Amino acid sequence: MDTFAIPSSVEAIDPRRWETFAPYFADLQERPLTSTNLRQWLTDWSDLTRLLYEAASLIYIEKSLDTADEEKEQAFLDLIDNVFPEAQVAAQALKERLLAFDANEAALQDMSLVLRNMRNEAELFREENVPLFTEVSKLENEYDKITGGLQAIWDGEEKNLSQLAFFLNDKDRDVRQKAWQTIADLWFSQREPLNKLYGQMLKVRQQIAQNAGLPDYRAYAFREKGRFDYTPEDCLTFHEAIETAVVPALRRILERKRTRLGYGHLRPWDWVPEKGALVDDSHGDPLRPYQGQDALIQHTLNIFNQLDPQLSRYFATMAEDGLLDLDTRAGKALGGYCSSLPLRNRPYIFMNGVGSHDDVQTMLHEAGHAFHVFETAELPLVWQTDPPMEFCEVASMSMELLASPYLSAQHGGFYTSPQAARARIEHLEGIIAFLPYMAVVDAFQHWVYTHPQEAADPNLCDEAWDQQWQRFIPDVDWTGHEVSRKTGWHRKPHIFTAPFYYIEYGMAQIGALQVWRNSLTDRASALNAYRRALSLGGTKTLPELFASAGAEFRFDTEMLSELVALVEQTTAELEKSVLS
Repeated sequence: MDTFAIPSSVEAIDPRRWETFAPYFADLQERPLTSTNLRQWLTDWSDLTRLLYEAASLIYIEKSLDTADEEKEQAFLDLIDNVFPEAQVAAQALKERLLAFDANEAALQDMSLVLRNMRNEAELFREENVPLFTEVSKLENEYDKITGGLQAIWDGEEKNLSQLAFFLNDKDRDVRQKAWQTIADLWFSQREPLNKLYGQMLKVRQQIAQNAGLPDYRAYAFREKGRFDYTPEDCLTFHEAIETAVVPALRRILERKRTRLGYGHLRPWDWVPEKGALVDDSHGDPLRPYQGQDALIQHTLNIFNQLDPQLSRYFATMAEDGLLDLDTRAGKALGGYCSSLPLRNRPYIFMNGVGSHDDVQTMLHEAGHAFHVFETAELPLVWQTDPPMEFCEVASMSMELLASPYLSAQHGGFYTSPQAARARIEHLEGIIAFLPYMAVVDAFQHWVYTHPQEAADPNLCDEAWDQQWQRFIPDVDWTGHEVSRKTGWHRKPHIFTAPFYYIEYGMAQIGALQVWRNSLTDRASALNAYRRALSLGGTKTLPELFASAGAEFRFDTEMLSELVALVEQTTAELEKSVLS
């Protein structure tokens, strides 16, 4: 048998059992492989991978939607216990078969980067790490359970962390302080469990690196994430450029806000970096752009229709197919994400909307990821649709900026014209505020994973976090709340569940700002370049993808200074619109 019929939907299989997938992997392993049937073999493997990935995505989504549902959690545990370990071993065998072929084979001519990635993965693979990956996944699931279940009574109603965070944007400083303190108390109540959990994670991750013959988990993570185009040292250089070019601009923003509001000092509830909540110093009521998922969908659809009819059609397809879950509720996992359903070439967006402008930005951000999935649908093999994460975030962050001119009601958006200007100012100031916080998160992890013995002590983790915080986060008075400042690493899910996945946001933000810069002089050309770059998927290198989008892959002080100046200039122009 040279081909097999892969099931056309996940509903036709039991994705929790390895026996569902095993015969297909066995067929690929046992089938005679020649130059004649190599491409068909690749197509069959790609289709099987799509089925497995979609099944895993759906199980993860269901678990995220209700962290208290034991049956959904068990489905996830079955997947990581019974399916993933066997699938990793089986995939490794297939990679070895493929890599034994001459890369100049005609059937492989469009797969040079896929082969590079597979070779890296095959070299990194160790069978003894398979159960450790399962163990880490269970620990990460425990973080979601702990944090997804945190709730407090607010004005007589039980609210989760996402719902409480809504009040961090209130114009009333007392309300912000109350919300901040309530959230801080919830996190502090889990300090010991989170410290213990992180210690377990570090131990397992370090063992994974040792098994792979690497000195530490940082070295392993850079290999595992396929970071071929930059090094840990390049990240540290990026940190320095942020310290030099961005932190001074952040100081100017914070001082302007402090002066306008008449505060003696800014306090932790005036700027909450992990939530992107920077105090609103404008006149007027707080931005409350929408109420409920339906309104968020409709206004977002209107914005995309102004930007590009095809992007609007993509988004409408998601709404029609039930691929959006946008409102927060009790038991829902924290955060937001866009997941890919590769068997049907569709994305799925998960978020915790509460009616804030931050939700609008999250919606536009995740939609950018979704458009990436749509634009790569024509690529023949699943691995070709998988771009570097640094460029995935260019897709999302560029969309936030490209859509920003259409936020006003005259374009079908959310706001009056002055409110839209305020929203854009908030977004641009948020970009400046984000980059130093990103540097804190990334620099902290560089320390953790290159100092595993010290990092096993949570008190030393607190000190390391605080050192980076005070390096990058200026001009906020934490008097009386020093413990909350030092334990801020607890409040960043990436540190627990996606180690080293954060520098991507910073690199992508620099790329996105360049895409936006280009759009200011030629919107149509910039948008065409953006979509063309998305359609390339993972068939080009990271620098080539940036170039296709009209950006340079560089993160030095000169580049950051140019972009910061553009942000400050645009913000000043928007300020005039607010006042007019």
